[in-house]
Amino acid sequence: MVSLEQPRKVLVVDDEIDVTELLSYNLRQRGFVAESVNDPNRALETVRSFKPDLIVLDIMMPGLSGLQVCRMIRQEAPLKKIPIIFLSAKTEEGDRIEGFESGADDYVCKPFSPKELMLRVLVILKRSGEGEDAPSVMNVNGISMDVEHHRVTVRGETIELTATEFRLLRLLMEQRGKVQTREVLLKKVWNYENDMETRTVDTHMRRLREKLGDEGSGLETVRGVGYRMVESRD
Repeated sequence: MVSLEQPRKVLVVDDEIDVTELLSYNLRQRGFVAESVNDPNRALETVRSFKPDLIVLDIMMPGLSGLQVCRMIRQEAPLKKIPIIFLSAKTEEGDRIEGFESGADDYVCKPFSPKELMLRVLVILKRSGEGEDAPSVMNVNGISMDVEHHRVTVRGETIELTATEFRLLRLLMEQRGKVQTREVLLKKVWNYENDMETRTVDTHMRRLREKLGDEGSGLETVRGVGYRMVESRD
C-alpha cells in the first residue's frame, strides 16, 4: 500500500449526502483532511478556499455537472494542476472519454469500492508528490518540455496539457525511440499494477496527439504492443 508522509487535503463533491459522508469517513480514517460539498454551485468557491491536493468529483449532479465544474477548475491558473477523479454511473466508453477530455486524471464508475477509490487517491497523490529527476528541458522534433515550470511548447507555441498528459508526454520523450507497452505506461504514468484500464492509455494518447497537432505524428502506435516517440529526420 502506498503511504503518504504528511496529511493531504481531499475535497469530495457529490450531490448525494450518503456518498460524501462515506468517502469523507474513509478519507479521514486514512489520515486525510477531508471536506465535502453537496451543492455543485459551491464547488468552485470551495476549491479556491480549501485548496485541496485532490478532488473527487461526481459527474451527474443537478444544475451544474461535474464536467462543467472540472472545466471551470482547469481554467483557473492556481487550480488547474489539482488532480481530479471523476465518479459516475455512466460507464460507456464515450462517457469515459468525455471525462478525460474535460481534464480528469481518473474515472471511477458507480457503484464503486471505497477501498479501490482510496487506493487510487493514494497513488495519484504519491505520483504528484514525487521529485523531479528528469532533465530540466527536453526537445524532441518541434516539441519542447520545461519540466521544472511544467510548460510545453510546439514550434514555439504554448499548449495546455493536463497533469496526466504532461506525465505521459514526458515519459515518451525521456524514452524516445523505445516502445512503451500500455501496461508499462499504466504503471509509470498512472501507478496501476494491472491491465484493466488499458483503454485509458489509448484515450489519453489520442487527446495528446490532437493537442500536439502535426507534431503528434511523432507519437507512433506499435500495433498490439503500445507506443513510442520517434524523432524526425529533418
